[in-house]
Amino acid sequence: MKVKEIAKLVDGEIVGAPVDETYEVKKAFASDLMSDVLRFHMDDTVLITGLCNNQTMRTSEMADLRVVLIGRDKQPDEDMLELAEDADITIIKSKYSIFKLSGILYAAGLEPLY
Repeated sequence: MKVKEIAKLVDGEIVGAPVDETYEVKKAFASDLMSDVLRFHMDDTVLITGLCNNQTMRTSEMADLRVVLIGRDKQPDEDMLELAEDADITIIKSKYSIFKLSGILYAAGLEPLY
């Protein structure tokens, strides 16, 4: 699923790095614990989280994530957006809960990470 498709499904707004039109997301993982994010191989995965801070971007960069979906209507600050751009990470922000975001993406065909 393309990044713009994900944004449309979750009524989200794309911020951070520009969207790579060729990138295909195949899996999703929801977590607010960044230590859990580092435990798994995250190729072709979107991270769904409510944690909206610089640590989210630093962890995403270490995990080679290219797309982060932030729920609960959290708003990334300028520092977070700058880190995302530097690491080439696209952020999608949505007003929906983490539970709802997970359900929407699962119903649309994204696989769970495990």
